[in-house]
Amino acid sequence: MIEARIEKGNSGQKAEKFVRRYLNEAPLGFIYKTFRKKDVKVNGHWVDKEYILKEGDVIRIYVSDAQLADFKKPRKAEKRNLPYPIVYEDDQVLIVDKPKGLLVYGDDKGSRETLGNAVLDYLYLKGEYDPEGNSFTPSPAHRLDRNTSGLVVYGKSVASLHALVELFRLRENIHKRYTALVVGKIEKAGEVNIPLKKNATDGRVYLSSLSEGGKTAKTIYEPIAYYPGYTLVKVDLITGRTHQIRVHMAAIGHPIVGDNKYGDFQDDRKWKAKGLESQFLHASDLFFGKLSAPLEKLSGRNLHSPLPKDLSDLLDDLLRN
Repeated sequence: MIEARIEKGNSGQKAEKFVRRYLNEAPLGFIYKTFRKKDVKVNGHWVDKEYILKEGDVIRIYVSDAQLADFKKPRKAEKRNLPYPIVYEDDQVLIVDKPKGLLVYGDDKGSRETLGNAVLDYLYLKGEYDPEGNSFTPSPAHRLDRNTSGLVVYGKSVASLHALVELFRLRENIHKRYTALVVGKIEKAGEVNIPLKKNATDGRVYLSSLSEGGKTAKTIYEPIAYYPGYTLVKVDLITGRTHQIRVHMAAIGHPIVGDNKYGDFQDDRKWKAKGLESQFLHASDLFFGKLSAPLEKLSGRNLHSPLPKDLSDLLDDLLRN
């Protein structure tokens, strides 16, 4: 068993993030199973992974000594520049343009080549993160799939991360836009408002209903360019469910090109021959409303990430053919 008292520098974060950092070599599946088995307690009471830790809380993680030895191996931090484009940075927030194929977090194979580790190395170089100290670890406020490129937002402090998480949760003063290439021709703008439910067994997300345990999901789309047999669309997320865009676009008969989980598999074979191994989906824009401290410097900003060269080259190839 692990027992730790939450200090001020570690307060304000979700229990899941604390456990993931403490057992930094544990597969994600193990972390989630630990919460499902009620092997994480705070102040003597079982908590779920969304619980927000407070200063003075005592957290206990029930793992064996052997598991602890395997899962708590320190990663040696390196002072190095960030190898990915920085779209925005101030003293509280860092927004990075993530390439496709790169994990935000580690996966169930213990990969350390992640955007998160690269960000920590960069902030260590700047003196804004101390890997040896028992202090807050800068973290992303949201997720992007490994094979979705685009903007990822990091909080550099407990206060900014908490504010960012709330911003993404409430979605009142932030707006996320994606760019996607879909199969077929979409004549006009529209919306999909169908609840979604994730199957924990196969990791897929399915159309559902609220009565069946589905969560509200709303997607707005609009065509912005046409190619032979395909449409480039901008997609605005009103909610932020796992795989939401991919499932919703497939549901209306216009799956995202290259999507090997929800897509048109016959069409995808043609794209694989062109070098596209995953979905043509890019987190292209973030629009911020009027914000207060500690995010006031983001107020009114519109941030954009252009299509990566490999995706824009595929569009050019469509026009040529």
